[in-house]
Amino acid sequence: MTSQSTEKSAAAHTGAGPRTPSPDHIRRAPKVLLHDHLDGGLRPVTVVELARETGYPGLPETDPDLLGAWFRQAADSGSLERYLETFSHTVGVLQTRDALVRVAAECAEDLAEDGVVYAEVRYAPEQHLEKGLTLEEVVEAVNEGFREGERRARDNGHRIRVGALLTAMRHAARSLEIAELANRYRDLGVVGFDIAGAEAGYPPTRHLDAFEYLKRENNHFTIHAGEAFGLPSIWQALQWCGADRLGHGVRIIDDIQVHEDGSVKLGRLASYVRDKRIPLELCPSSNLQTGAADSYAAHPIGLLRRLHFRVTVNTDNRLMSHTGMSREFEHLVEAFGYTLDDMQWFSVNAMKSAFIPFDERLAMINDVIKPGYAELRSEWLFPQTASTSGSSQSEG
Repeated sequence: MTSQSTEKSAAAHTGAGPRTPSPDHIRRAPKVLLHDHLDGGLRPVTVVELARETGYPGLPETDPDLLGAWFRQAADSGSLERYLETFSHTVGVLQTRDALVRVAAECAEDLAEDGVVYAEVRYAPEQHLEKGLTLEEVVEAVNEGFREGERRARDNGHRIRVGALLTAMRHAARSLEIAELANRYRDLGVVGFDIAGAEAGYPPTRHLDAFEYLKRENNHFTIHAGEAFGLPSIWQALQWCGADRLGHGVRIIDDIQVHEDGSVKLGRLASYVRDKRIPLELCPSSNLQTGAADSYAAHPIGLLRRLHFRVTVNTDNRLMSHTGMSREFEHLVEAFGYTLDDMQWFSVNAMKSAFIPFDERLAMINDVIKPGYAELRSEWLFPQTASTSGSSQSEG
């Protein structure tokens, strides 16, 4: 019997429909995150403290609460370019080794506290060199921070594994250098490569040498594509560059027609993406901020999930979007009536698409994710004890 049929059977016994997961269920559910930016997930108090410690003068607010609100308002503009401007401040305070270690450790802690059991967190080493660090020193500092954060999370009763994605900026000319860096550290905490930044005017084909190099080295990469720009960006990322995953990819919806009678017709690119099971790293809250969707209920994730694309749920930038994985799922549960079965489907999709070896992905699915959701689904049988099971289940 499948997990979905199990839940429906349980619902039949209780006289209710499929149960909507509570915020507590959502938080405790084991989640997988593939698209999260290190410089987009700082705690506001950390930004303030690092600015003071490093002498960074440009913060618009020095009160952590006011600064957090400023980031959200500045990012909530409907423009990707304006959204990206907020990073000048977070990158500005991340120019020392100690700052990078601290922020990476806090990142792992915060994700684990939110029920994330596996995460791939990306950052651009070339953006952290203003105070004399080398590319290698940046990577080693972030890796050290992730390992420290994993240890702290374990001490607090959570488990998380974090891999780094090294990002090259698409408007710059260092992508091959960063790709080579990712390859050198591929067995030392770095799991893949990415390019990011404004899409318009900076197609992924500008970086073909980096992608060809990574393919020759049998390494993994994702490409920011189909976020603010449309289908040509996705087509180039896949057919010219050979991306393993699409960072965002939300504009694939432009190649799908929904007729008045409810029937759906996929164009050739959308069919290719679905047929090849190419993972889409969708980031609902971020997409609303950058104008890629008007509301959660209107977000293409609903249709793409119904059509069985390889959809994953992600945070993008937790500070700018005032979000986390639990909050993303809360929005989707409210908008689409998703159940724990749907959450498990998204989480398994993400784990299947991760850039770690197959046997390790399979073990995470079978030994962590599926048992975690099964435990949550079973709690209706023990109504007197379900509310006290959070501490044990938080380990996923």
